[in-house]
Amino acid sequence: MNIVPLNINVNNGKQIYFLSDLHLGAQSYNESFVREQYIIEFFQQIKNNTQALFLVGDVFDFWFEYNHVVPKYFVRFLACLSEFTQQQIPVYIIKGNHDLWYKDYLPKEIGVTIIDDSVELTSNNKKIFITHGDGKGKGDFKYRFLKKIFTNPICKWLFKWLHPDIGMKLALLWSRSSFDHPKEEKFNGEAKERLIQFAKEMENNNHYDYIICGHRHLPMEIAINNNNKYINLGDLIFHNSYASFDGNNLSLHYLNQND
Repeated sequence: MNIVPLNINVNNGKQIYFLSDLHLGAQSYNESFVREQYIIEFFQQIKNNTQALFLVGDVFDFWFEYNHVVPKYFVRFLACLSEFTQQQIPVYIIKGNHDLWYKDYLPKEIGVTIIDDSVELTSNNKKIFITHGDGKGKGDFKYRFLKKIFTNPICKWLFKWLHPDIGMKLALLWSRSSFDHPKEEKFNGEAKERLIQFAKEMENNNHYDYIICGHRHLPMEIAINNNNKYINLGDLIFHNSYASFDGNNLSLHYLNQND
């Protein structure tokens, strides 16, 4: 596991924000467009109060960069992220299982930082571990196998030789299949929640005040012990959930609850 250390202190009443599983491009164009609009509205509300912004995987339902071509969508969203970076507000995107294939376009054009796997964030004397969650913990063998294929250099090289119209269409058909018949995710109990067990293993090996994941599409705040907490960010499709850290506490919030 590749862990990037970061040190960002919260100052002057600002906050660090965490969101995951926006899946821009998922479902129909109109549904994705509406979701993009309220995400942008939220970003505009918090921009002047933001110390840093973490997008914790699956920002896009599919993203692939050819040498000279990128997806033509999400221009308004990318422009909004650019406003953050132009104001010297750092924006970090952690790769998810739907958007593994970032290269250098977003860092060069938007100014964001791409993280391959995980972050160990130190902030105001708190240690926060952040990862999307795909392939973490025990089990999930099907995904681990697929990830080896999707990240294989030969497979990526072969895919880029498809015409973008063909490659993008195939990828979006594959990616969107999980949203054709959306279902409400249900809590399986701590013993059966793979990412909770992963968080407990991480806490046993390292002291973290908070362990943040996405991927599960189910907002959760679970105490690992008296001093540590696992937080799953949920998503921006069904739950409109996110988390923020004010320098003392990190907790979940919802866009449709007085935000």
